[in-house]
Amino acid sequence: MSEKLLRFGIVGIGGRPMAFLSAFDKSGKAKLAAVCDIDREIMDKNTEGIDGVLKFTDYEEMLDKADLDAVIVGTPIHLHVTQSIAALKRNIHVFSEVTAGITLEECKELVEACKASKAQYMLGENCNFLRSNMIVKNMVKKGLFGSLCYAEGEYNHDCRNLIPKTPWRKKYVFDVAGVTYGTHSLGPILSWLENDRVTSVCCASSNSATTTLEGEPLLAGTCHTMLCKTEQGRLIKIKNNMLSPRPYGLNYTLEGSNAAYQSFRLEDQIDNPDYIWFDGKSPKTKWEDISLYEEGFVPEIWQKHSGENNTKGHEGADVITMIAFIDAIYDGKRVPIDIHKAMDMTLPGLISQQSVKQNGAWLEVPNSREW
Repeated sequence: MSEKLLRFGIVGIGGRPMAFLSAFDKSGKAKLAAVCDIDREIMDKNTEGIDGVLKFTDYEEMLDKADLDAVIVGTPIHLHVTQSIAALKRNIHVFSEVTAGITLEECKELVEACKASKAQYMLGENCNFLRSNMIVKNMVKKGLFGSLCYAEGEYNHDCRNLIPKTPWRKKYVFDVAGVTYGTHSLGPILSWLENDRVTSVCCASSNSATTTLEGEPLLAGTCHTMLCKTEQGRLIKIKNNMLSPRPYGLNYTLEGSNAAYQSFRLEDQIDNPDYIWFDGKSPKTKWEDISLYEEGFVPEIWQKHSGENNTKGHEGADVITMIAFIDAIYDGKRVPIDIHKAMDMTLPGLISQQSVKQNGAWLEVPNSREW
């Protein structure tokens, strides 16, 4: 890649993509060239002070006229696939917010578009880039956990307050039974279980115990739990609860023949320790703070871009995720979460919806590599 800065566009500048802007400066390899949003007022507000940014209210016009190298798709989830395909057809690299798609059919279309394009697609699952999750990944690679057998991921986040501002969430997420928003939980686990994938799932949903904050019914149950079997025989449990009045919690478990890991990530409590236990090394009945063992396992990208990142945007993971994408595109390397890894994270949740309809039946998860 030449020394020219990558030209980035953002569609949906009024939402989540604002968290990524500082990554352009930190990387030294990219700049914001264009933005698109149907709300011109918020588009002007969020780009105030950024020189030379082209502004559009029509997405395809931005793709055609802004001379972009890459685009960030930060719109509601039911637009992710069509907008990603539109960019890929123009050989523009895509960084898409989660989830990759909301139906099996459109996921197949996205995979086909990636195969036909000269550009790369990356799913922006920021939880894969949490500092602690990347440390665990390095420990697994070095064999500290031994043979892996079991993992859990929990995403507990009362999102009912978001419905008035983003009503699409109710239709496409909260009123669909199953793990409709599971990549935050499953993504990091699959990064630990390298060269493994979910081959079958079963899922059950609870009763609808809550309503929207305005008293409207929520149709698909409050809590959803999915069990996953992997190609290598491991078992994964994914819990998804976005509708209960409770504190935020993003929790993970990993168990192997030599070690176990537990994390309890709480909103506004980023210094809360993550726990690890090593057979034959740790006290027999006591978890230890993982920071006691992290020396030599902190990933290079976190060493290079630490500091203020630690308190901004999912504990700094938003910036790290975008820098990883920028680095890959700039250096001509494969992105960390390519289309098939994106499908590995997304398809189990889509199949879980079918399992709920079939009273928790175990169902096969397709392998996008065979499409």
